Amino acid sequence: MTLETTLWDAAAHLTTSEDMAAYLDAALEDGDPSLIAAALGDIARAHGMSSVAQEAGVGRESLYKSLSLNGNPEFATVLKVLTSLGLRLRAEPAHG
Repeated sequence: MTLETTLWDAAAHLTTSEDMAAYLDAALEDGDPSLIAAALGDIARAHGMSSVAQEAGVGRESLYKSLSLNGNPEFATVLKVLTSLGLRLRAEPAHG
């Protein structure tokens, strides 16, 4: 019996703004910058990369590249993307 698998795409499961915020929050909690950029890319894809890029004033292809696992977006780009997604960063004291 052959086992068939399919790729899991996080963007397909990010259907509400609450889902998107929780997903980004989990990536921020991990603290890995490449994971955070990739999570933001998943959220942007779920929302519609073309519309996010247009609202953020960034080229779609460059946004795909900078929000990939190997991307390194500028902080200004991250803030523009968050704004276009209706999300925001928030600071809180670290535990312990």
